[in-house]
Amino acid sequence: MQRFRSMRCLQKFAAIHSSVCNHFNQERALYSRDNFKANRAAALAEWRQLCST
Repeated sequence: MQRFRSMRCLQKFAAIHSSVCNHFNQERALYSRDNFKANRAAALAEWRQLCST
């Protein structure tokens, strides 16, 4: 928290980081490699589609 100049900056960062982290964070140890790569590719494609609009 000391790296942020104000609480508002911290809140903005936390809001953006949590939505991105939740979108990409998949529990790697619970999936096979092929399944993990397919899920990651789908998440990345969805993220790119959201960012392009």
